[in-house]
Amino acid sequence: MVKRKGLAISALALGAAVLAGAAIAQQQKNIDIATGGTGGVYYPLGGGIANVLSKYVPGVQATARVTGGSVDNLKLIGSEQSEVALVMVDAALTALKGEDKFVGNKVEVRTLMVLYPNRMHVVSVEGTGIEKMADIKGKRVSTGSPGSATEIMAFRVIEAAGLDKDKDMKRERLGVAESVNALKDRKIDAFFWVGGIPTAAVTDLGATPSLGKIKLIDHADTVGKMNAKYGNLYITGVIKAGSYPGQDKDNAIAVVWNILVANEKMSDQDAYNIVKTIFDKKADIVAVHREAENFVLQNQLKGNSPIPWHPGAAKYFTEMGANPER
Repeated sequence: MVKRKGLAISALALGAAVLAGAAIAQQQKNIDIATGGTGGVYYPLGGGIANVLSKYVPGVQATARVTGGSVDNLKLIGSEQSEVALVMVDAALTALKGEDKFVGNKVEVRTLMVLYPNRMHVVSVEGTGIEKMADIKGKRVSTGSPGSATEIMAFRVIEAAGLDKDKDMKRERLGVAESVNALKDRKIDAFFWVGGIPTAAVTDLGATPSLGKIKLIDHADTVGKMNAKYGNLYITGVIKAGSYPGQDKDNAIAVVWNILVANEKMSDQDAYNIVKTIFDKKADIVAVHREAENFVLQNQLKGNSPIPWHPGAAKYFTEMGANPER
């Protein structure tokens, strides 16, 4: 009788443990972070963000997803297959307006935070005959992978430089790692890439001396024409000499901000927790990639993101004395 009673108690305890485990599993929240290709900056940076969210936000398991870039990421936000994404503001504005690749599929995207300035790279090497934007005419050029914001901005830079993307070049659609490999194999003469400094794949190219010295092509003079047509989304900037192996002079470029976004349906508490944790644990993310040094309160300005702010994120920044909606 005592034995049966002990067995009954054990069964009850086991049942309670199973129920408790199920409750914990139900409480765990999975956050998918849409990033980019493995050769760029979005993927390692997204991985760093995923690590701090998983480590420091109770009940959250975050993972970084490899994607084609901003356009793909915004589609994932729209379909709610990803909770968070790294994107460029020009692509996000296109999605919010339901234009271009988002016709009929407007995305109710919201800003969580401004991340870092994204620099347009126009990359070639010695021996291709490319010294300036006009020299791209008649060349084999990669303008970025399909579904990437690199492609959107590359087309705008090409247009502002007075070139026709379809008539004036033989165009490939490769990601940054694939572009570097194609340039190494002499299958293309130049490529466009929008990313942080340094981008691992571009560093690899510069560190391959057998190809000849890396060349970064100036194009800052395209910014005015781009802003006149598409709104004040772009600024001029510089990739400083020495940012990449063999880069011996400053490169005058076009720059666009990167932002972290979510669907408008994300709860205010989740948005607040995500942004607070990223700022609280910024040092952990900087250790993954130095572009995280740009995660600062003074960049959280309305002018740096044309996308409405998520109320939960705005609450955090307002508490920190940096109301982004002013």
